[in-house]
Amino acid sequence: MAALDDTHDPKRRSWLPSANAPGADFPLQNLPFCVFRRAGTGETPRGGVGIGDRILDMAAAASLFTGAAEEAAAATGERSLNRLMAMGKPAWLALRKALSQLLGAESESRRGAVEPHLLPIAQAEFLVPAEIGDFSDFYTSIYHATNVGKLLRPDNPLLPNYKYLPVAYHGRASSVVPSGVAVKRPKGQIRRGNEPPVMAPSRALDYETELGFYIGPGNPLGETIPIDEAADRIFGVSILNDWSARDIQAWEYQPLGPFLAKSFATTISPWIVTMAALEPFRSRAFARAPDDPAPLSYLSSARDQEDGGLNIAIDVLLRTRQMRERGEDAMRLGRCNLRHAYWTVAQMVTHHASNGCNLRPGDLLGSGTLSGPEPDELGCLIEITKRGTEPLKLANGEERRFLEDGDEIVMRGRCERTGFVGIGLGEARAVITPA
Repeated sequence: MAALDDTHDPKRRSWLPSANAPGADFPLQNLPFCVFRRAGTGETPRGGVGIGDRILDMAAAASLFTGAAEEAAAATGERSLNRLMAMGKPAWLALRKALSQLLGAESESRRGAVEPHLLPIAQAEFLVPAEIGDFSDFYTSIYHATNVGKLLRPDNPLLPNYKYLPVAYHGRASSVVPSGVAVKRPKGQIRRGNEPPVMAPSRALDYETELGFYIGPGNPLGETIPIDEAADRIFGVSILNDWSARDIQAWEYQPLGPFLAKSFATTISPWIVTMAALEPFRSRAFARAPDDPAPLSYLSSARDQEDGGLNIAIDVLLRTRQMRERGEDAMRLGRCNLRHAYWTVAQMVTHHASNGCNLRPGDLLGSGTLSGPEPDELGCLIEITKRGTEPLKLANGEERRFLEDGDEIVMRGRCERTGFVGIGLGEARAVITPA
């Protein structure tokens, strides 16, 4: 069952008014982490915690904590969150409880000591919040896998391994960039019909709506992570957009899988919402069809099936160059949700380490494109436009088969549940620039 405590209490309020605003992304019940510096300065980046419309500078505020929370706060104030991630769940929970108390209404008397260390979010520049040693991208939405499979293999859309193991590939950690960094259209080998391939800019650039999970304490090389321990190895979650050049991928991916079609950029939100903050939004794992095979024993856990799912919704918005020039609102392309993932996050972690692969603090796991069963729940354009054969008509009269130069994709995440305070995951956005 979900591990709820007083930090999740919906009655609790902060002495910072913006944290209590209806629909706020970062209320007292959230407390997400980031790495930032004041915009336009050469300051050393350091960790921070979101509260309302402010960031608590953890390097400056470390002396406000004591005991285990003080040690964790000191680790949080560094230029990456890796050391905090490595400390494990007891340290994370101690710091969360101390932050909740420090920023809670009951600590109004300490406001004068805390406020000098609060920076408006609007005045911050954000960086990738961890030193990501490795990035692995999964394929956990059965709806996405089936939809894309039908486009590529109409007679055999879902390959036989899909329901037995969490399919994944190793991505490129060096090209993970924070929200706001422009994405340059990639060039690559493209083959059209039976003609020889040419080197050219991609004409089928796509987004992929995902969530990213940061590893905390990992495992030594040669050892595994049991399924009932896997959830405690995950520090937190960010929105992730794993851009894809579909035309480059179609030519290069056989027989070894994605390569240059994926490695040019992966955009992440700068905010990491901790697994502790997500406890109220746990749910049962995906309901498999009665005739689906049961997971093999190393992937099977009654506890994980009971509450290993997460109800995290992501809205995907498109704003074209023309929309920006005319001051028009962005158009929502879809609303995706992690609850449609066939495999849980714990199963992903366990499978990744099942051969003795050593996961390390700061490693990033992508969920894969999150699509649902309804037309407005599709997580990428290749699904929405049926591989470009059915153009998407935008509200302003424009059409899109795939993304064009000047297009901006914005992803925003949020969790809601009756009886609890909703929390946000911030956003991941990027504009496409020419090759």
